[in-house]
Amino acid sequence: MKSFGLTDKGRVRKDNQDSFIIEKCKAKDCIIAVLCDGMGGAKAGGLASHLSNQAFVSYVYAKLTSRVNRRFNYREILQAACDEANGVAYEYSRFGEEFSGMGTTIVGGVIKSNGNGYIINVGDSRAYLISRRSEHVQQITRDHSLVEDLLEYGAITKEQALTHPQRNVITRALGSEAFVESDYYEFTLLSGDVLLLCSDGLSNMVGDQEMLACAKACQDPESLCKALMKLALDRGARDNVTVVAVMR
Repeated sequence: MKSFGLTDKGRVRKDNQDSFIIEKCKAKDCIIAVLCDGMGGAKAGGLASHLSNQAFVSYVYAKLTSRVNRRFNYREILQAACDEANGVAYEYSRFGEEFSGMGTTIVGGVIKSNGNGYIINVGDSRAYLISRRSEHVQQITRDHSLVEDLLEYGAITKEQALTHPQRNVITRALGSEAFVESDYYEFTLLSGDVLLLCSDGLSNMVGDQEMLACAKACQDPESLCKALMKLALDRGARDNVTVVAVMR
């Protein structure tokens, strides 16, 4: 498997509160990939993002390389890692007024060399499964957002969701409360498939079919990430943009 990631502050924001980590775990022949999109003041949001990423990856890596555990329950590992990341962000949010209201989205998990993948998410950062062979793109995760709830209830259409004035309002985030619920998903990457993780800075600017077109045109994760980033930046990139690609 090959992997690559990019992050950019975009064309409007002064600071970049997004962050990502790609960690190879040779002992278990897998990749740990995670992406966070911070919120709050420039200092607080960026801190929440980086701390949560580090806490998540450290927890997962420690569990995977433990000499005690031989069988792994990925749901339990990833949800516990998410709880750990949430706890770190939440405790920092209580340190002082400058950290009040800090929080972050998270999407990440483990992708094994055999193609089996395990993902959790909180907030509106997304995971996509892109099949270049069948020319299909599937959003794996479900956004925890006001717009997603309105869509589910049939109150608005997909077209209306794209321009809804409250499309950036999320209903779950790490660090906002002492406990947070994460969603867990499993998937399989076939040969040539791509797992794409992204912040809403990308998904709000680039459509699913455009992601598929870029994946078909690019032969490696680095060129794919650069192509998607260029699309978002060329269109004005009103928010921070982060994209991570894992290709089998």
